[in-house]
Amino acid sequence: MDERKKILEQLPGLDCGLCGYKSCWQFSGMVLNEQGALEKCVHLSNRRVDEAEANKKCMTDGCIECGSEYNEETVSWKDSLGREYDFILDTFSNEPGPRETIIPHNPARTKELEVKTGDIIIGRPLGMSCGCPITHCGIVMSVDESNGVIVWCVTGPLGPRSKEYKDIGYYSAEAYEGIVKTANKELKIGMRYWFLPRRCMLQWRHSGLVNFINKREAIFQIRIEGLFIG
Repeated sequence: MDERKKILEQLPGLDCGLCGYKSCWQFSGMVLNEQGALEKCVHLSNRRVDEAEANKKCMTDGCIECGSEYNEETVSWKDSLGREYDFILDTFSNEPGPRETIIPHNPARTKELEVKTGDIIIGRPLGMSCGCPITHCGIVMSVDESNGVIVWCVTGPLGPRSKEYKDIGYYSAEAYEGIVKTANKELKIGMRYWFLPRRCMLQWRHSGLVNFINKREAIFQIRIEGLFIG
């Protein structure tokens, strides 16, 4: 713990997510185990994380650092801009990030770049399909070469900053898949909802049409299409 606090004292405390982790606290855990990883923080400042912040548990589901999970009592049901949403979309437990189906604006890029399962790729969702201002990074789960469609798990930028990657350019986000543990409304097929992707760096609400639901005990597996932010 003393070593971790020393690391936290060197970090800006901005929780910007640019390192691929939701908070400086989570990032410090990785720095403990990887020599030179501190350099992956792209903007250090004079702001420091105080001891109270250092001892605060993070809110990442299944976090290897603290194991904490959110519950209805800790959810405000408002995004970072104060807008209300209906449920939180979580990742599948065996996957590194949210599962997203995408089509490059130039579908031929999928074949030209020889995109295959396991590749690290980057791109930005442009226009009505989301219009997110942040370049997305992720790991390819499956590829449909005939249509250029890619299913990937969106992760933070740490992967492409330290390994080889392929840039697909602008793309359209067609669908999200994941699980819902916490909802503020009853979920029904054919209804459009506001939802918050659990690991969205901006913590902005998204909107989409739920067209698949599979309920197992208190957890819903869902698919959402017709996406946009706002």
